[in-house]
Amino acid sequence: MSLRICILETDVLRPELTAQYQGYGRMFEQLFLRQSVNQAEFRVYNVMNGDYPPEDERFDAYLVTGSKADSFGDDPWIQTLKAYLLKLYERGDKLLGVCFGHQLLALVLGGKAERADRGWGVGVHRYTLAAHAPWMDPQVTELTLLISHQDQVTQLPKGATVIASSDFCPNAAYHVGDQVLCFQGHPEFVHDYSRALLDARQEHLGDEVYQRAIASLKLEHQGDLVGEWMLRFVAHAPSAKESAA
Repeated sequence: MSLRICILETDVLRPELTAQYQGYGRMFEQLFLRQSVNQAEFRVYNVMNGDYPPEDERFDAYLVTGSKADSFGDDPWIQTLKAYLLKLYERGDKLLGVCFGHQLLALVLGGKAERADRGWGVGVHRYTLAAHAPWMDPQVTELTLLISHQDQVTQLPKGATVIASSDFCPNAAYHVGDQVLCFQGHPEFVHDYSRALLDARQEHLGDEVYQRAIASLKLEHQGDLVGEWMLRFVAHAPSAKESAA
């Protein structure tokens, strides 16, 4: 079974990182291509530049990437994307969100995202698994992910179930039935990319936060596990809206 996934890219990489990592869309492609379950093909559209799929083209899922932009910002491209995602949701399409996408989908569905009073989350972060679903295979009790965010989902959408949480980020991952799956952490990141981001932001982050994040990079990153969960989620039973159609 080959899944068709539309990647809605909401940022561009720093120029000095483009040659090695190409873009967030490409990073997600590489994440999914490393998985042994549910082969997939991809189309990447940079919605910051107004690039969207043709109206008559359908996908098995739509993924919203991370971004340096604020999910609660009033930029025209963000408002356009929110309206587009609401349309997809109401149509019954499966939606995936990471970091900015995680927050934006919470907002679209009636939740709340804002600047976190705990400051920047960077490096490798550990979460407790709060729920298990059939597509969360293999199962784990804790999850470690590379993160880079100063905003958080502070109120979940109606009907959302928390998957992963920590004291620092209580709503670190959630799903809404079989239709929406979101993670605050970055499964598509690799340690070297995170280190490059940390080095570029060292002055902005401050030495204490920077040094703590650098030290955390010795920990395991389970991005591949989340990538597998995402593919299993997309291949899982159709959403309630799809079933009712």
